Amino acid sequence: MRNQPNELVVLWTDDNMTTFENMIFMYTYNSKKREWWDKVTLIIWGSTTELAAKNDNVRNKLKDMMDIGIQVRACKACAENLNAVKSLEDLGIEVLYIGKDLTEYLKNDNCKVLSL
Repeated sequence: MRNQPNELVVLWTDDNMTTFENMIFMYTYNSKKREWWDKVTLIIWGSTTELAAKNDNVRNKLKDMMDIGIQVRACKACAENLNAVKSLEDLGIEVLYIGKDLTEYLKNDNCKVLSL
């Protein structure tokens, strides 16, 4: 039997709060908490950078994600453009130029990428 992918990467690009609360946070958090996936990563990209940097509700939920072992990463170019690098790093988010890593996730047969 073929090995099933065990890593989930959620690429979060939609800055709609309803989407964040009712899909991004809910599914990503439960994916790790309920062990649906062995490894779960959330990537903050584009306009979501401002929500992660400035919205206390979002920041608290991102902290909850990190507390249960979800890796949270953010696009450094986006964070630089939006003056959010320090705010994200202060929360414990890994801020890096992530285009190459995203490409590797997409090419990896043991990983599924969900983009919203």
